[in-house]
Amino acid sequence: MKVMRRMADHVVDTTSMTVHDLRHVFTGVASGRAPGTRLVVTILSFGFKHGIPVDADLLFDVRFLPNPHFVPALRAHTGRDREVRRYLDRSQATADFLKHTLNLLKFLVPQYAVEGKSYLTIGIGCTGGRHRSVAMAEALKKGLSGVKGIRLRVAHRDIAID
Repeated sequence: MKVMRRMADHVVDTTSMTVHDLRHVFTGVASGRAPGTRLVVTILSFGFKHGIPVDADLLFDVRFLPNPHFVPALRAHTGRDREVRRYLDRSQATADFLKHTLNLLKFLVPQYAVEGKSYLTIGIGCTGGRHRSVAMAEALKKGLSGVKGIRLRVAHRDIAID
């Protein structure tokens, strides 16, 4: 046993561990994830008409928000542009969605981190993936920026597709 212990990269005393504790330890060892490593959270905007992202862990549909695509002056813009954000901000539904979704994510994201998840992808979808989902993904990133123990990324899968 002493020879094997000297050869081991990791020694784990499982005497008082639950199956959940054991899973955390082995998941961390197998992934090479050091204790205290931050959860990488990707907020991914997309268009439903181009398909749902297969790697999304959580999915939010923002097609209920007013659609800038139908405003000729906004159609060529994206959710990154101030004009589109102002248009969406005129709707109470935008503020309500952000408030409720941020509250939910501020609860959920740390739970995933505690569970040992390394990556979390949050999909935000609208029809085409250029206006509403982009603006909401950017707003969610800003709203989650204060959550400790995570690294935030935002990606816009369909922003360039017409």
